[in-house]
Amino acid sequence: MDTTKTGYSDELETGGERTSVRLDPNTRVPLYHQIFLILRNRIFGGEVRSGELVPGEQELALEFNVSRITAKRALNELADAGLVVRERGRGTRVIHRPKAPAVTSSIDGWLENISLMGIATEARVLELDYVPANEDIVHALEIEPGTEVQHAVRVRSLDGEPMSYLVTYVPADIGRQFGREDLDAKPLLLLLELAGVNVASARQTISASLADSDVASALSVHAGTPLIEVRRVVRDSSGRPVEYIRVLYRPDIYRFEMSMNRVREREGMRWATETAPSVPAGGAETNITGEH
Repeated sequence: MDTTKTGYSDELETGGERTSVRLDPNTRVPLYHQIFLILRNRIFGGEVRSGELVPGEQELALEFNVSRITAKRALNELADAGLVVRERGRGTRVIHRPKAPAVTSSIDGWLENISLMGIATEARVLELDYVPANEDIVHALEIEPGTEVQHAVRVRSLDGEPMSYLVTYVPADIGRQFGREDLDAKPLLLLLELAGVNVASARQTISASLADSDVASALSVHAGTPLIEVRRVVRDSSGRPVEYIRVLYRPDIYRFEMSMNRVREREGMRWATETAPSVPAGGAETNITGEH
């Protein structure tokens, strides 16, 4: 990793003003990958179009105040991602303007369309065991410390590309009604319902996280890559928590979207979310509301 101190700012025109994106030499994300992300954003945003050249190694080295080796790694990563082609003596040229993230989920569509999930994606179980509940699980599932729960780790892929990393905890009396092969073949929400659980509600939070080495390997990204983090507690009709799930999404493949209306209330005007089916992102054919 090149730890050269840099004061470079990537300046973009936004309504007549300039906003700066700086490389951070102190983060766990390598500088070459930070440059890759900036260049990729330029391509996604249409700043560099299909057939046009991106800056070469020497230009990037000067622009970002890094070594040519670091600049070369950034360009190689762009090529590996299928965004550019590197031609000796001709420079690095954008192959095509890539599509927006492949899947868009409605912000209010917490629980997934089960049949679509099964058709559009594939899940692979990495771990399945039974563990005593720690403090986090105790709080989420409202159980006693040390209570046995089913712990599963899966990766869900879209068209063969890893999309999300899922860690789930289910009370043992429910979890023992299905196994590894079931989790490979069916969404967990469907397995809960097949086990006789009347799923009724869920509450979740959305935040951001960074990929550690295990997650990075599973999702085919670099350690330290920013991810969307979703945590959800699912309850049955009696109010009992029946599942606690943590999902880490690749933001280049999955994103949340909401529609809002401006409404007038006694206290004044406010934004209200509009309940509507999710729509494909950038012409993608798949839309999934939530995930298990």
